[in-house]
Amino acid sequence: MPEGLVINRTEGITTAMIRYRSLLEGDQIDRIGHELYTLVDEMDHQKVIVDFRQVNFLASAMIGTLVALHKKAEAIDGKVILVGLKPNLMKVFEITNLHKVLNFAETEEQAAKQFDPLQT
Repeated sequence: MPEGLVINRTEGITTAMIRYRSLLEGDQIDRIGHELYTLVDEMDHQKVIVDFRQVNFLASAMIGTLVALHKKAEAIDGKVILVGLKPNLMKVFEITNLHKVLNFAETEEQAAKQFDPLQT
């Protein structure tokens, strides 16, 4: 099992819950990025939810990782939805206008509804 993520797959949707409270260290971000990229690149998971409920802080490098994950998912006709972001973290995505590029939902249930039900 990946150390920084708790992975759950239900009805074709993969949820990756980040277990860290802070994503500030480069090595840590690289590990999480590798684990997330593996879901899309090697396992072809097209419906991915990344759960940030436990995360209080994140570095700009993690934002870059999420943008890259978004592009990788789009390349295989997939979608990544970020859930559970605290208001201070969501504000960072709004300031950088990434809230217009990336996909967000408040809960896993709301995120699941954003996936096209015809693509399983």
